[in-house]
Amino acid sequence: MKVTRAVPPLFPLCQKLLPDRLAGLSLTLLKATTLELAILVGHLLLYPSGIVAERAEESDPGPLPPDGAARLPIEDRPPVVLLHGFIDNRSVFVLLRRSLAQHGRRQLTSLNYSPLTCDIRTAAELLGRHIEEICARTGSPRVDVVGHSLGGLIARYYAQRLGGDLRVRTLVTLGTPHSGTRVAPLANAHPIVRQMRPGSDLLEELARPAPGCRTRFVSFWSDLDHLMDPPETARVDHPDLLARNVRVSGIGHLALPVHPAVAAGVREALDEAESETGSSARTDGLTVA
Repeated sequence: MKVTRAVPPLFPLCQKLLPDRLAGLSLTLLKATTLELAILVGHLLLYPSGIVAERAEESDPGPLPPDGAARLPIEDRPPVVLLHGFIDNRSVFVLLRRSLAQHGRRQLTSLNYSPLTCDIRTAAELLGRHIEEICARTGSPRVDVVGHSLGGLIARYYAQRLGGDLRVRTLVTLGTPHSGTRVAPLANAHPIVRQMRPGSDLLEELARPAPGCRTRFVSFWSDLDHLMDPPETARVDHPDLLARNVRVSGIGHLALPVHPAVAAGVREALDEAESETGSSARTDGLTVA
């Protein structure tokens, strides 16, 4: 008698998150998968709270907590703009935003762009208008930007191709397909997905020379990020850009804007006062599991 084993209900989802590796899950991979699923469930619960655009008063987190230690004077810190990924919203940054606020970041803005957006260039222009409004409201000449996944690519296009380097001091990207990703080929029907494919006209444009770009780039990429194919595509590799690439070991794509160790790395990146010299990218490592 042939017995067919029932497929666990979470197996297809695990297979999407971790293709080709489920047969021999290591302990680290198993922990990362479990964490990704837990974060996915939590994010689905929070998602409705982030659909509505942020009110202006929400950008001020209130007085510093007694134990909030800021390495730079608060008045010297530019506002921070948080930009979510594909088919997502500002709720993905709930924990990162709290971490930044508790460590002295006084001006925090989470932006939503429409899920119907079909062009990264258009989204970058919209980001530029939002940043101009933030600078006018706060009196700060520059901002820092943290972008998760597609959000990092939108912000990079603004800084690198639309003159946004005059406004963006530091751009931190979390799991952003800087060189394109081959994952989920069936999603090619969406124009933005096609723009995130290796060799797309948009990525070819970003590969062009960018002499004198003033923005500092810090990219966090994970060796277990299976939405980035290959994982190294989330690195910033451009000879003209001042970039630092931080390899994160032990977590997946959804955990990057959530994990406290990554949040600490983001805070450190934003607090770096001195610009790095040289055009070649620097690589650091961060092990969280």
